[in-house]
Amino acid sequence: LNILVDTGSSNFAVAGAPDPDVTSYFNPELSSTYKSQGIDVTVKYTQGSWTGVLGTDVITIPKGINGSYTVNIATILESENFFLPGVKWHGILGLAYDALAKPSSSVETFFDSLVRQAKIPNIFSLQMCGAGLPVSGSGTNGGSLVLGGIEPSLYKGDIWYTPIKEEWYYQVEILKLEVGGQNLELDCREYNADKAIVDSGTTLLRLPQKVFSAVVQAIVRTSLIQEFSSGFWTGSQLACWDKTERPWSFFPKLSIYLRDENSSRSFRISILPQLYIQPILGIGENLQCYRFGISSSTNALVIGATVMEGFYVIFDRAQRRVGFAVSPCAEVGGSPVSEIEGPFTTADVASNCVSSVSFHEPVLWIASYALMSLCGIILLVLIILLLIPPRCQPRYTDNDVVNDESSLVRHRWK
Repeated sequence: LNILVDTGSSNFAVAGAPDPDVTSYFNPELSSTYKSQGIDVTVKYTQGSWTGVLGTDVITIPKGINGSYTVNIATILESENFFLPGVKWHGILGLAYDALAKPSSSVETFFDSLVRQAKIPNIFSLQMCGAGLPVSGSGTNGGSLVLGGIEPSLYKGDIWYTPIKEEWYYQVEILKLEVGGQNLELDCREYNADKAIVDSGTTLLRLPQKVFSAVVQAIVRTSLIQEFSSGFWTGSQLACWDKTERPWSFFPKLSIYLRDENSSRSFRISILPQLYIQPILGIGENLQCYRFGISSSTNALVIGATVMEGFYVIFDRAQRRVGFAVSPCAEVGGSPVSEIEGPFTTADVASNCVSSVSFHEPVLWIASYALMSLCGIILLVLIILLLIPPRCQPRYTDNDVVNDESSLVRHRWK
């Protein structure tokens, strides 16, 4: 089975029933080692969802790690917009933290199981290759997932590390963005609203609406193309050129500044247009059409495959940091399409660009239920008070008057 590697979720799941868009699936009834836990599980992603049953089975790693290991595995029985026409994968490997595991964080993740049983270091790294290649092709674009370490042949130059701010998604701190070398001049908190994450399971670079608008305006200003359909920027239209042309020269490079482990320093990862102006396969005989590899987001800035294809990315969970290095496969026509530069001073940005209040999903649910319970109790008390007839009218003295110092107006829930 081909498995989608996703650093933005935490469940390991494979197709467990026939599906029109899946070429093969895992039949647990034919497995002598599979054990069902009888627990239903549903996982929703930014796009698509699936429902299945949690169980355990024995897995082996084809290269590098000897032995067999027992891991949690969900068999997908129903899905919606998850298995898509033409995709070559049959399941998903969630590599984020257990805080995101469904139905609860008590479900040990695939990688945590491997670290515990195989005694490998708590670090993995990912090289995604596909820069400049058509978006939809006949197969996968390749790459490497290294469990338990770093492979020197998969990167060039130095590795730059940025701290993991919260251990749920791989949440990092972004300090600023530049388009064509020009700072967007936004408050750095805009880039981290409400989080900034590194997510291999997201195809595009996703930006909060205000940041997205600023990036599009900056690209339009610096682009050599004056009149561009708005549909191209929103993803509803493609832009096409003659096959002899390479439109990448018309567009600027995009740079993302991340806080270094030394908080007074930063470094920047840059992608050239070859990564965010993406060719689409098989449209027109004499034309080559492209899509915009950046989209708007309502809940996060997501460094997805559009950016990750330029780099070898190290998820160093042991030292709570994410590393970036230039990937040798990030080349188009023999020229690199990604860069890393630094260090830079952080004197021109706030000391903290991430909101101090960061709610994880389970905490939000607990808070919601607690508030609903509180409202229910208050409502019940009010109903009882309304039903009890008044016995006498109390007399108020100056000492009894409720003032602002003691009222709920001062101490209200916010």
